[in-house]
Amino acid sequence: MTHTTRTHATPRTLKHLFSACALVTGLFSTASSATSIQALEIAGYVEKVQIAGTDLVFEARLDSGATTSSLNALDLEAFERDGKDWVRFDVVDPTDKNKRISLEYPVKRNVRIVRHDGNHQNRPVIQLPLCIGTHERLEDVSLVDRSELTYQLLVGRNHMRGSILIDSGKRFMHEPSCSSAS
Repeated sequence: MTHTTRTHATPRTLKHLFSACALVTGLFSTASSATSIQALEIAGYVEKVQIAGTDLVFEARLDSGATTSSLNALDLEAFERDGKDWVRFDVVDPTDKNKRISLEYPVKRNVRIVRHDGNHQNRPVIQLPLCIGTHERLEDVSLVDRSELTYQLLVGRNHMRGSILIDSGKRFMHEPSCSSAS
């Protein structure tokens, strides 16, 4: 006697199937969608990123799971200049891990971050022109001690939105080559 087992699609399976169909249909329903996807630059999950207008080029992690970008900032010191809030901090020299480079930028705003452990952290946010390949955008960057992390710079999805797709299996697909980066 032969038994045949039939499986029935569960509501959850059907939901995933319909979601996938909707996604595929949405991607190819108009020519403009296909064109916009083709216009995006593909970058690796780790790229060389330059702070435009400086010689600083960091190996940075591109993270679509992070909304905003963050930079390793050591010895953070807030001060006032011309009636405005500024911040002075050090970064580890990307060319010599034993050296530090001091930077000063005006503070755009302060942000309160809720960490995974439930604790809160206040961070100053500055604007930096970040260059990835030929893509340059003025980006809000929060300053935090990232010493224990692999990369000094994390680039979040706000910077990549509408311009960059991440190939999670690639690294260093581009050298910074923005016109103002040199």
